[in-house]
Amino acid sequence: MILYPAIDLKDGQCVRLLRGDMDKATVFGDDPAAQAKLFVEAGAEWLHVVDLNGAFEGEPVNAAAVEAILSAIDVPMQLGGGIRSVEQCGDWLERGVSRVILGTVAVKAPDIVREACKAFPDRIAVGIDARGGMVAVEGWAEVTDMTALDLAKRFEDAGVAAIIYTDIDRDGAMQGVNVEATEALASATSIPVIASGGVTDIGDIERLAKGNIVAGAISGRALYDGRLDVAEALTVCRGEGG
Repeated sequence: MILYPAIDLKDGQCVRLLRGDMDKATVFGDDPAAQAKLFVEAGAEWLHVVDLNGAFEGEPVNAAAVEAILSAIDVPMQLGGGIRSVEQCGDWLERGVSRVILGTVAVKAPDIVREACKAFPDRIAVGIDARGGMVAVEGWAEVTDMTALDLAKRFEDAGVAAIIYTDIDRDGAMQGVNVEATEALASATSIPVIASGGVTDIGDIERLAKGNIVAGAISGRALYDGRLDVAEALTVCRGEGG
């Protein structure tokens, strides 16, 4: 299982939201590139970066901060937030992003996801964000009538590299990850599933890793406030030290 330390960008700063609410943002730093370097120095082998402003506005907003992160690290990074076209996917991949995450368009324009997967094999992920089991889009501001599994099944044969599954009600709330829902989704699709939302401590990492069903785990707030140690989490993810 891969650990993905999260850097969420709002107005050029590193923040964490509470349940996706832009008005409930905690700022953890004003130098995203420096934070990225700290994660890599701690052993992180991947980073997860989200342009929160972009997710709400429907186009990339924090490009300067993303480029600064890319310049500061030598590990792969996946990026989401406001990416709505195949052209934007290609642009970010050319700039050095390893994997692009498509969320809103997966619901509203699924053909874009399929086209992007054909153009950039194994480099497109689908972000599935659910509130009460139903998919939410547009920066989580709009809840649809589609279930997470229905959306995942839509892309079963598209060549999607991974699904990033977020339980919005757990995100940033430090209430623990929804292991059951994440494993249920991972078991029902052939696409690797990465858990996001509510990863609070090493116990969450252990529970996710235990079944060898979930491909990865994203953590943000827990890493920033010290509840989760990167090195310890990596040891569990790699199946070491047990």
